[in-house]
Amino acid sequence: GVAENPMVKSVLDKTKYSMESVITTLDPGMVPYIRTGGELDIVVTSKKDVKVTAIRDAFQEVFGMAVVTGEAAQSNIAPQPVGYAAGLKGAQERIDSLRRTGVIHEKQPVVSVENFIEELLPDKWFDIGCLIIEDPVHGIHLEAFTQATPVPLQYVQQAKSLTPQDYSLRWSGLLVTVGEVLEKSVLNVNRTDWHLVFTGMSRRQMIYSAAKALAGMYKQQLPPRSV
Repeated sequence: GVAENPMVKSVLDKTKYSMESVITTLDPGMVPYIRTGGELDIVVTSKKDVKVTAIRDAFQEVFGMAVVTGEAAQSNIAPQPVGYAAGLKGAQERIDSLRRTGVIHEKQPVVSVENFIEELLPDKWFDIGCLIIEDPVHGIHLEAFTQATPVPLQYVQQAKSLTPQDYSLRWSGLLVTVGEVLEKSVLNVNRTDWHLVFTGMSRRQMIYSAAKALAGMYKQQLPPRSV
């Protein structure tokens, strides 16, 4: 009962805040541990660090505290999705497959990320990440997109030429990803984060920015008591 006393509670809160400040100043890596908690529990449809840590940082920044964990999920479409519809479908498929297989509860709030390429201007291709949040309990379903990263035309053409005409998932995209082509063609490029070499901005930063907007929209739509 002592902790319920407003005076004591205020002292405890201040102590907790100053301890957090000291710990996070000494070791910024402790931030995710301190901020893991609260009512918000999000599953990311991937175990890839680039996605999970970016989304965790974004949601903890917006909500103060959040539990954010990753589960590997299949997209069930082509490895290199082409077009907004394919990107959205891939992200949604990852959520659906986790629910179908019972890896996550049907009421679990989920965030999913799928990168795709799109021809936004004639012969000018861009890589874009689609982010979805789905919260069945509150009936919330939101989308956000990362900034578009230019992909030189020759690499898109290579990925197309390496995909057989009769490829069964051709409707959704290509068999070979742009990242794979770039890794083979350009020195010191990694297929998972070629964005950094081409733009000076990492894929993680791009996902973080879009996830922060997604978290902000999500927070606005949640009923006050849930925040």
